[in-house]
Amino acid sequence: MKLNLKNPIVFFDLETTGLDIANDRIVEIAYIKVYPNGNEESFTYRINPGMPIPADATAVHGITDEDVKDCPTFKEIAKKIAADFKGADLAGYNSARFDLPMLAEEFLRADVDIDLSTRKMVDVQTIFHKKEQRTLSAAYKFYCKQDLTDAHAAMADTQATYEILKAQLDVYPDLQNDMAFLADYTCTSKNVDFAGRIVYNDKGVEVINFGKYKGQPVADVLQNDPGYYGWIMGADFPLTTKQAFTRLYLKSKG
Repeated sequence: MKLNLKNPIVFFDLETTGLDIANDRIVEIAYIKVYPNGNEESFTYRINPGMPIPADATAVHGITDEDVKDCPTFKEIAKKIAADFKGADLAGYNSARFDLPMLAEEFLRADVDIDLSTRKMVDVQTIFHKKEQRTLSAAYKFYCKQDLTDAHAAMADTQATYEILKAQLDVYPDLQNDMAFLADYTCTSKNVDFAGRIVYNDKGVEVINFGKYKGQPVADVLQNDPGYYGWIMGADFPLTTKQAFTRLYLKSKG
């Protein structure tokens, strides 16, 4: 089924040095930009992460230090990527939990001003898990009736994700071909920051989601423990988490 789009949508996938959003880096990004008229553009960039790629990461995606030694850094291509993502909704496979937070972190490190939190985000894995409970390769086999070759190559995974979403819309008549509906359907958390260190409670209040103050409103903690904000800023949290705390800290100061 062709996607019913009001805005362009970007399907994307990352390969990284690891799973630590604060300390690991992107080594490959691939994305397909689909326009409301059905036109598509695809891009793949290998990226020099500025750090050694661990052997266990290479074992997953096959990318070595030698492969990326002459590639641009993320900072060098960040503005180009941001321009391609501008005004578009987003989609990926398990992207809400990892790819989107990692990409947002890299943009912040590159000093590129792009607010990904305002975009509709469709997580194709969530649709699959709600309906079938499988992996990406199994999802591709189930919905598209084909074997996924080159799994963990960013463009192969990105293309598969795009094809799966279109097939899911054919399989499940209760899924609306509308990106706002799909973004809401695939949303599994009420995160304030991408890492989920701050979440909204059932009253829409920002509360801390870890540590000794878990479940307490951020505003109350910042008022009752003046040193807490300084500790957050000095600790090893993702930049997006620190950014969210800073916004709430400034809000609490009027």
